[in-house]
Amino acid sequence: MKRETLYEMRSPYRDNFRIDGFWFGEGAKTAAIVGAMRGDEIQQQYICAKMVETLADMERRGALSPGHAVLVIPSCNPFSMNVSRRFWTMDGTDINRMFPGYDQGETTQRIAAALFDHLKDFEYGMQLASFYLPGEFVPHVRMLKTGYEAVEAAKLFGLPFVTVRQPLPFDTTLLNYNWQLWGSKAFSIYAGQTSYVEDVTSRTTIDAMLRFLSRVGVLTDTDTDEGVEPMVMDEAELVNVTADRAGIFYRLLGARSEVRRGDVLARILDPYCCEVLAEVKSPIDGTVFFAHNQPLALQHAIIYRILPKD
Repeated sequence: MKRETLYEMRSPYRDNFRIDGFWFGEGAKTAAIVGAMRGDEIQQQYICAKMVETLADMERRGALSPGHAVLVIPSCNPFSMNVSRRFWTMDGTDINRMFPGYDQGETTQRIAAALFDHLKDFEYGMQLASFYLPGEFVPHVRMLKTGYEAVEAAKLFGLPFVTVRQPLPFDTTLLNYNWQLWGSKAFSIYAGQTSYVEDVTSRTTIDAMLRFLSRVGVLTDTDTDEGVEPMVMDEAELVNVTADRAGIFYRLLGARSEVRRGDVLARILDPYCCEVLAEVKSPIDGTVFFAHNQPLALQHAIIYRILPKD
């Protein structure tokens, strides 16, 4: 294992801003794994840190195939994580909306440019991503439809779902999108939830990435199982459930729950007297794919996404 500072920027207030990467093996740039790009992506950084620990042990045991190089970047935004802010501390911009970056631009554009210069030549790219809404997911692999999406390769992770999505105009500045345009097979991995460490989904995600690295020839020895044959779906198939009222969100069912039409998923409570303002019911039979997990719900906000049974 070799630790390298990929980018450093002087700071007038605290220690310098640094992005460190961990290299494993030697040879062709085969796989890059990127962790927390936002300040609340705690689980994403934890998973990458565990990957550093795991790959270092495997390298010591000689379980890495020759001719392959793997780069792991646990954190791309330590400043925001230090002060518990999701986006860049100075101006609220999102590094993951700045790719491929501009080395003469604003701060987050420069960070993105420096990162992308290191990442653009890898055959496979994995990003531990988070959703724009707070909540928990069924762990899955997600790709944007660019014409270069590698659906068959995504199945190698052995997670239950592979999803594809038609990109919106502002998605063209995401790492996933630009990785694909520059010739990498890029995957966004959603590891259950974001702002705290949850062991079961962390282990599921780590096993999935090790399984993938083994199947593309990087690793010679892993103790992971075979995973599952994933369902490939378009995200347009998911049914959104929104909150009719605002109030305290009292959740009854979370991600992975099997539901029937009419099942009560949650209740919205009056914050002053706990009167039930609304019951959130499933409109279909299916599987809860995403569930809001914050203590408050805003009116008309998406609080569940359900995969239809059929």
